[in-house]
Amino acid sequence: MLEVYIDAASAGNPGPSGIGIFIKGEGHHIQISEFIGESNNHIAEFTALVRGLEEASKLNSPLISMRSDSKIVVSSVEKAYVKNDEFKPYLEKALLLIDQFDLFFIKWVSDKENRAADALARQAIHKK
Repeated sequence: MLEVYIDAASAGNPGPSGIGIFIKGEGHHIQISEFIGESNNHIAEFTALVRGLEEASKLNSPLISMRSDSKIVVSSVEKAYVKNDEFKPYLEKALLLIDQFDLFFIKWVSDKENRAADALARQAIHKK
């Protein structure tokens, strides 16, 4: 099983934004810190979701346990629905990626439990 931790950070809302992805398990220990340009925090969180799924799919694991401290992202994936039209393309892409895995779980975690992804997201803000 792969554990995929995702987070996003924005310096301003909107402002320069970055995402952090930390993947561990099955012999992997992957850290991704990526600048995504100007964004608001919710879009950045959904971008982290999609990128985390893309990275996990490259590792050919049938079981993914994703963790995020974004309640809107976790709730949207669990319900397969988002009210805000701005987030719909991200959720649709995420759901297609999720379908590639045999088993997929997503869980909300506290900021404290998501420190590695948070640090990577904050680093990314400064990587223009």
